Amino acid sequence: MKAIAPCLAQYTTVFMRLALGSTFLAAVTDRCGLWGPPGTRNVAWGNFDTFLAYAAQLNPYLPAAWIPTVGWGVTLAEAACGLALIVGFQTRKVAVGSGLLLVAFALGMTLGFGIKAPFNYSVFSAAAGAFLLATRSHDPVSMERWCDRQTRQGTRHQQASASTTSAPGRACGGMRSMGSRTPVQPSVGARLSPSPAYAASWTQIFI
Repeated sequence: MKAIAPCLAQYTTVFMRLALGSTFLAAVTDRCGLWGPPGTRNVAWGNFDTFLAYAAQLNPYLPAAWIPTVGWGVTLAEAACGLALIVGFQTRKVAVGSGLLLVAFALGMTLGFGIKAPFNYSVFSAAAGAFLLATRSHDPVSMERWCDRQTRQGTRHQQASASTTSAPGRACGGMRSMGSRTPVQPSVGARLSPSPAYAASWTQIFI
């Protein structure tokens, strides 16, 4: 059990992301009729008109003209959150938005069908999971982690190329500094006074 616990702790975030994201996308595809027409087993709506009627029941205080806008807005929000959670894009921010969206669903179901309805569909549990996901910083498999890895690799390549191009410049600069050194000129007195060997040879000639 102790060996399994670190693995569970490491990949719990991935499981939570996939569970929430797939739940959102399953609801969206159900409204589009991809799971079957209305009345099919395990199909909640089957088409978008049925979903709009359901949205009107969840929001009885809204005018009827607003229901299509609310239905399309909620559907687009669910699709965006589902895709972002599955790929791991901006996970913490998307998790906060998903939690608020699920809380709004729970409140709408409470107003439309009573307090028991959100508990039947575990909406509060899903909202709590989304908020818990927003507090987790470690995500071993996600688009964010892949982008961070690519950024670090690009930075290392840039640093390596910069050090490679600067090394020949330093070597050439050192050679130029060595070539620019002026030779030491002897003093005037040293140039005028003969050397001891030269003076001794002239002394032997005259003697």
